[in-house]
Amino acid sequence: MKAILMTRSSWRLSIATLFSLLTLSAHAAPADPQVLRGAYLAKVGDCAACHTAPKGLPFAGGLPLATPMGKIYATNITPDRLTGIGAWTEAEFDLAMRRGVSRDGHHLYPAMPYPSYAKIRTDDIAAMYAYFMQGVTPVRQANRPSDIPFPLNMRWPLAMWNVVFLDHTVYQDKAARSAEWNRGAYLVQGMGHCGACHTARGVAFQEKGVDETSKAFLNGAVVDGWFASNLRGDGYDGLGRWSAADLATFLKTGANRHATAFGGMTDVINNSTQMMSDADLSAMATYLKSLPAAGTSRVRAYAYAPAIGKASARTVNQAGAQDYATNCMHCHAVDGKAHAPLLAPLAGNPNVLASNPVSLINVTLNGTHALVLQGIPAAYPMPAFGAVLSDRQVADVITYVRAAWNNGAPAVTPQQVATVRKSTQSQ
Repeated sequence: MKAILMTRSSWRLSIATLFSLLTLSAHAAPADPQVLRGAYLAKVGDCAACHTAPKGLPFAGGLPLATPMGKIYATNITPDRLTGIGAWTEAEFDLAMRRGVSRDGHHLYPAMPYPSYAKIRTDDIAAMYAYFMQGVTPVRQANRPSDIPFPLNMRWPLAMWNVVFLDHTVYQDKAARSAEWNRGAYLVQGMGHCGACHTARGVAFQEKGVDETSKAFLNGAVVDGWFASNLRGDGYDGLGRWSAADLATFLKTGANRHATAFGGMTDVINNSTQMMSDADLSAMATYLKSLPAAGTSRVRAYAYAPAIGKASARTVNQAGAQDYATNCMHCHAVDGKAHAPLLAPLAGNPNVLASNPVSLINVTLNGTHALVLQGIPAAYPMPAFGAVLSDRQVADVITYVRAAWNNGAPAVTPQQVATVRKSTQSQ
């Protein structure tokens, strides 16, 4: 009986304690709005894509990043005071973000997109600092030194690079443009750092254009074995045939009636743009749709045709047609339109029409990891065919796809495939 009484008494105490905790929770202070805003901005900036390694803890670093000089490794940006940035002041955080200079004075490689982040406004930097200090779990994980050999690993030349190429000007709204256009420009040029991948780089690794005043800006570039697409208004291999709604849908879901994300863009969708507000995605689409054709791609606009049409015998590859029927047709369909957006169309897809075929070669050889929307992986990620198709077969099937349905893009050679196969196998 005593045991029963004690049990009942403990039960009553547990109920009372639970009630007290629920009451306290109901009256608990809400999350700091500054931290919440910083969390959102960290998603817009896609910080996780570089600073979270596969199967690693959030923002603990360790992800290898390829550069022409060797691999560097993303750093720990959790608030751990010994191995992360927990001891950094807001001014030191700002200096790294917008000037590319770490707390101890060493210069960061421009693989960290600080030339884009230089355009971020001070209040947004403050919000991000609040998030990383208060909203991120600290992780004790030492940073890994780069694989770049001496003397190429010396950092002092980067100070000179910054003098020549780093523009410290924070983004200023254009009075002649709408508030939505300016918001989109700010996100694309600054926090979203789209130019870091989609703009070609010069001999000093500088982006050839940083805003809409340059025709090189967002005109497409090769990055880590992929061709980051032309985001300008070209009707052939750019966004000229896309509506603003098409573009916003792509950024939200990774797919639309024209194309499906793969390669590095999958990480952008998974870690960043799917979490952005509809208003911000619409603003980015508005800005991107304002960019005229750069004039460097094919002059003609793409128009679908069910037959190969006037493609020359050099680009029509019957062996490729057979390989397409065997390996590709079940997903991408005989008419090349597939079942978009569930499965990527190939007819008129800007990735298929791009002047540089490296993305098509890479995705055919190696496939791509799945888009993950709201925690649910896509049902049909592109599988890898590198183990079952020879370099000749891959070249033939891509040549067929680039010629079919009035695509009219140049042929691909086995030598091009072999080069991509070798470079991606070593990654």
